Amino acid sequence: MEHFHRNNSSHNKTYSYIDYSNSYYNEETYYMYFYVAPGIIIAISLPLTLVGIYALFSMVRKDHIAPIYVINLLISDLIQLCCMIVQMIVQPESLLIIYIFGLMASVFFMVCISLERYLVIAWPLWYRLRRTIKISVVVCVVVWTFPLVCVLLFYFSDDFSRVSPTALGVFFLLPFPLLIFSLVGTIKALSAAISVRAEEKRRIVGLLVLVLLIYMVLFLPGIIWFLIENEETVLILGCVTFISFRLSPLADLFMYIFLRKGAVNKVLSCLCCFRKDRTSQTSSSEIDGNTHTVTSV
Repeated sequence: MEHFHRNNSSHNKTYSYIDYSNSYYNEETYYMYFYVAPGIIIAISLPLTLVGIYALFSMVRKDHIAPIYVINLLISDLIQLCCMIVQMIVQPESLLIIYIFGLMASVFFMVCISLERYLVIAWPLWYRLRRTIKISVVVCVVVWTFPLVCVLLFYFSDDFSRVSPTALGVFFLLPFPLLIFSLVGTIKALSAAISVRAEEKRRIVGLLVLVLLIYMVLFLPGIIWFLIENEETVLILGCVTFISFRLSPLADLFMYIFLRKGAVNKVLSCLCCFRKDRTSQTSSSEIDGNTHTVTSV
């Protein structure tokens, strides 16, 4: 998302484009933020996102609808990636509203993923009767419609390029309590769930923790930037927001790991093997060093 100029006063707080070549940016910083970093993110995220969508379609079953929300999340990421590609070539002002639409949809599909996992564990009998692909599709349509209505209201306002940062900050902050509630409620429910296997518990908790971390690390800086009034820190937070928002499509791809059965165990086993190798190498080095000392003596 392009950097924006914030014109703060007691009566007006606006949100509009700035000239990228202004005095705040030298030439190296300009190309790093607007070409190099987005180019690397696009080169990695775009093919992996397409592969992830294709792989998740094969996982959708009548009793396993969580991939539907992740698929829609990745589609919202595709919208953001396409906007980033166009932004690197031209910088149309109207593209901003499409990018914001992709961000809004991405955040609320993260909420859908968290709440769906919570309902599976906390209210299994109630949710089992309502866990159908048809209902999931309806939920997805509602989630797509809500940010679409918001951005259309922005677009058909007097000047859609002058959107209130405070309104955007409040909008992006709404999912935060829902994500916290889903994680805490799921952990409490899992502690009493005897029938749920240990691997399944790790996958569910890991997915919810990942969603919350993505939101806190990549979206909270932008929310603070939207809401902040101190002009001295606006530029630094703006740069952090610019990069963090663009990293969200790449971070969302890690959710695929927690939807594949056995994938979490494979990752943990790889990490354990890596730690064992490092430990054995350290022990071997210490033994070799002690042997060399004894030999010298």
